[in-house]
Amino acid sequence: MLFGTLDLKMMMKVKVGFVFIILLNISSLAVFSQVHPYVVGDKYVKRFPADQAKINTKTAEKTSGSGNENGVMLKKDVVSMVDAKSSEPDVVFSIKVPEAGTYQMSTYAVPAGGDLKKDVQGNLIALYVKIQIGNERPTKRILYDLYQAANQVSGKFELNDKDQQVKLWLPKGVQLGYIEWKNYNAPEVPVTARNYVPKIVPPSGHPRLWVTAQTLPMVRRRLTEGENQPVWATVSASAKVPYKFDFDPDKEVFYQEELEKAAQVKAFYYLMTGDKKVGNEAAQLMVNYMTMLEFGNVKHGDITREIGRAIYTASLVYDWCYDLLSEKNKQLLYDKMLGLAREMEMGWPPFMDSIVNGHGNEAQLSRDLLSMSIALYDKNPELYKYTSYAILEDLVPMRKFEYESPRHNQGVDYGAYRFGWEMYAAWLYYRMTGLSVFDDNIKSLPYYWLYMRLPDGYMLRDGDMFSVKFGGERPLYWKQPQTMLLSSAYANDPLIKGEFEREGGLPDNPVLFLLVNDPKLKADHSLNALPLTKDFGTVLGGMVARTGWDNSESSNDVIAEIKGGGYQFGNHQQSDAGGLQIYYHGIQVGDIGLYLSYGTPYDYNFNKRSISHSLMLAKDPDEKLLFRSKFVDGGTRFNQRFPLTPQEVTSDPWFDNGKVLSADFGPSKLKPSYSYFKVDLTGAYTAKMSNYTRGFCFLNLDRADVPAVIILTDDMTTSKPEFQKFWQINTLNKPEESDGSLVLKNELKGLVGKTHVRMLVPSAADRQTEILSGKAVNSTFGQQFEVVSPKAEANGHRIMISPKKANKRDRFLTVFQMTSGDTEPLPLDFKEMGACYQVTVADRVVVMSSGSDLIHSSFTVDVPVGAAYQIVLTGLKEGFWNVRRIGQKDNFNFNVVPGKHTMSFQGAAGKYIVSSGRSYEGVDLK
Repeated sequence: MLFGTLDLKMMMKVKVGFVFIILLNISSLAVFSQVHPYVVGDKYVKRFPADQAKINTKTAEKTSGSGNENGVMLKKDVVSMVDAKSSEPDVVFSIKVPEAGTYQMSTYAVPAGGDLKKDVQGNLIALYVKIQIGNERPTKRILYDLYQAANQVSGKFELNDKDQQVKLWLPKGVQLGYIEWKNYNAPEVPVTARNYVPKIVPPSGHPRLWVTAQTLPMVRRRLTEGENQPVWATVSASAKVPYKFDFDPDKEVFYQEELEKAAQVKAFYYLMTGDKKVGNEAAQLMVNYMTMLEFGNVKHGDITREIGRAIYTASLVYDWCYDLLSEKNKQLLYDKMLGLAREMEMGWPPFMDSIVNGHGNEAQLSRDLLSMSIALYDKNPELYKYTSYAILEDLVPMRKFEYESPRHNQGVDYGAYRFGWEMYAAWLYYRMTGLSVFDDNIKSLPYYWLYMRLPDGYMLRDGDMFSVKFGGERPLYWKQPQTMLLSSAYANDPLIKGEFEREGGLPDNPVLFLLVNDPKLKADHSLNALPLTKDFGTVLGGMVARTGWDNSESSNDVIAEIKGGGYQFGNHQQSDAGGLQIYYHGIQVGDIGLYLSYGTPYDYNFNKRSISHSLMLAKDPDEKLLFRSKFVDGGTRFNQRFPLTPQEVTSDPWFDNGKVLSADFGPSKLKPSYSYFKVDLTGAYTAKMSNYTRGFCFLNLDRADVPAVIILTDDMTTSKPEFQKFWQINTLNKPEESDGSLVLKNELKGLVGKTHVRMLVPSAADRQTEILSGKAVNSTFGQQFEVVSPKAEANGHRIMISPKKANKRDRFLTVFQMTSGDTEPLPLDFKEMGACYQVTVADRVVVMSSGSDLIHSSFTVDVPVGAAYQIVLTGLKEGFWNVRRIGQKDNFNFNVVPGKHTMSFQGAAGKYIVSSGRSYEGVDLK
C-alpha cells in the first residue's frame, strides 16, 4: 500500500476521531488545491424539512432540538435498521425536480442525546443513514461525524422529473433536521479546452495502455529474461488462482484493494498469454466489482486516491480484455468509471483542481483519468481531449521550465511522490505513440534524490516530509521505488536502477515492473562516477556538496546544502531560502520543523516558516501576513499560492525567491576541493529587506580528522535599523560554548561528529547569543506550540545571534569545522581587507567578498610559510584577472567566467597581488 493511504474499508467501521487524526497526521499529502474559477450557477435548490415528511410512527417521532430546531429521530426503544436488509423506512420524503438529471443531496442532522457510541477518548463514532431513491439499490451514507459534523453532502443521484420517494433509515441518537436537493454543477470547461484538438491521439484497436500491437512482443519477450523471470513466475501462479468474490447486485461494497490487484494481475496474464479462462475471470471480476462498488460520501483519508485506483484498474481490464467483454459490460464499465470520475477532487470534466500543483498533480490525471480516456477513446474522444489538454498544454510546459533546475519544488517526499505520477503520464504516452511528450530534463531529475541521500539512510530535509513520521526514534531508509523504477527504465539509466534496487524493488506491483523493466539494463550501485557537488541551477537555486559517496552508517562523509534563489511554488515548498544544512554522523545543522499535519497553526507558523530553518531572520513587527499565518517570524515571505505557467512565474514578483549570483566548484569537477555558491535573497523577503546576500564556500579537506570546513558570509541591510536581525542555526543536540565558539554534536553507530562554529564577524563584543532549548524551541517569538513526537526535531535547539547595536546593515562571517570525535578544530587565520575576507585553514587560503557586490578592485593574498597552499578566490567580477607574487616571477592571467566568479591555483608562501585586467610581463597565460 502506498504511503499515506488509509485502509478505508476498515475506516467504515472505525472511530471518526481516529479517522480525523489520520487525515491530519498521515494522509495530508496536500490538503491544498487551486479550484477552477468557472462553476455553473445553481438552477434548483430546495430544502425538505424532516418534520414535514411522512414519518413511520412505529419507529420515529418528531422532536425539537436545543435551538428549537424541529426534526425527526428514532424512538428510544427502537433499534436502528440502517444495517438491516429490509424493513420499513423511518422517514419518507416526496420530491419532484423540474427536469431529469443529476442532483446532489445534502443532510442536516445533530446529536440529540441518547446512547451515542463513542471511542475510549470520547469521540463520536461515525453515524450512517441508509438512503433509497424509489426502488433503486439502497446506499449507506455518513449522516454525522467529527469531520463534516451536522452538514453532510450525501452524494450525487440520478432523478427523473416524476414524483419520487426518498426513503431514509435513521441511526440512533441523531435528530434529522432536513434534506436538501440541488442540481449538480459539473466543472465548467475552459474555452481553450473545449476547442482543443490533440496533436497526439491513441491508435485504433486494443491494447493501447502500456502496450500496443508493436510493443507487446517486446514486453512478452522480456518476461523470461533475467530478473523478470522469477517475477513473471509469481504473477503467473497468482493469476491462475481463482479469486472469491460474492457478487450481489443488490448490495454495495467499499473498495477492495486486493481484489483490484487480482483483477489487474489476471488481465495482465491474459494480455501476455491469451489464456481466455483467466482473461474472462478478470473481466467478470471487474464488472461484478464495479457493479457493487460504492464510495458513498466518505471524504476522509484522501479518498480520491482510492477512487482513482479503481478507475485505473477498470481501465486496464477494459483495454487488455476488450475482446472478452460484451457490449453491455463495456457500457457498464464506461458508466461506472465516469461516475467515479465525478467523485474525484478534480471532478469531471477534470478542471476543479490544477494539474500543476496540489492533489491534481498526483495520480488523478496523470495515471487514472488519462488511462480511462485512452481506454475509452473510441467510445468518447472528448474524455481524452480534456485529459490531454491538461497534461500536454498545462503540465508539460510548466515542467519543462521547472526541471531546468534538477530538483523538485515540492521537496524530497512530495516531489518523489508526484513526480512518480508524472512518469506514469510520460510512459503512457510513450508506449501509446512512441513519442516523448515531456522534455528530456525529466531524465536527470532523479539525481536530486541521489544527492540528498544521507549515510543514515534518510535524506537532507526539503519541503514537507511525511516519511519522517514513520521512522520512529532512528531514521528510516527513505524510499520511493515506484518513482525510481519508472525513471530508470524511461531514461535507461543504470545509476537510477541501482537506487531502485537499494530501495528494495517493487514487490507490491509486479505488473508495473514487468511492463517497464528491461533486464538487459544492469544496475550500477557505485556512485563514484558522479561529481561530489551538485549545482541545481537558477529556477530552484541551491547546492549540495559532499566529501564522498560512502552512504553506509559508518561513513565519515560530510554532506552540506545551501539553498536559495529562483522561485517559490507554494504548497509543500517551505520558506527556506538561504537555508543551511550540515550532516556529519547525523544532522549537525538543519531544519527542526516536523510535518505533522497540513495547515495547522504549528504548520503555518513554524514548520513551513523560516524560523524552523537555519537562515537569517529580520523581524518587522508590523509585517503583513497571509495564508492564515498569524505570527511574525522574521523570515522570508510565506507562500501558499502557486503559479500555473512559466510566464506567471517569471513575471509576477510574488514568486521571486532570490537570484543565484555565483555557483562553481573545482578545480576537479569530479572531486572538487572547493564548492562556492552565492545568492541574493532580497526578493525572497518582504520590503523590510533592502539588500541581502549569503555566500557559501565548502572545503573538502580530504582528511579523516577534519573532513570539511564551511565558510558562510551574510551581508544584510534592512529598510529600518530597528528591524532586529537574527543569524540562526538549528541543531538536534544541546550545543556547548567553548572559547567564544559553539560546538555542535551528533552520533551514529558510536561514531561521533562535531561541528565547531566560530563567528568572526561581528566580534564577540558586538554580538549577543541566545540558545533556545526544550519547549521554547518550538516557538515563534513567544508564541509557543506543543509538539508531540518522538523525533529529535521536536526537542531541538535554536542558536540565535544578534548584533548588539541596531543598524540598517550588518555583516556576518562564520566558519564551521566538522571534526571527528574529540579532534580539536584547526587553527584559523582571518583578516579583512577592504572588500575581501581572507580565511586560512589547513592547506587552504580562501578569499570571499565581504559585501554583496562582486570584487572589482585589486587586493593582496598572504600565503603563510609551509607546504604549498591551494588559493581559492571567490566573488570576483567576470573578466580577466592577473595574479603576481611579489619578489617572484609567478605571474599569470585568469579569465573569470560570469555566473562562476571564482579562480583557484596552488601557491607557495608569499604575498600575491590580485588585480583586475591582464599583464603579459609574466611567464604563464591561462
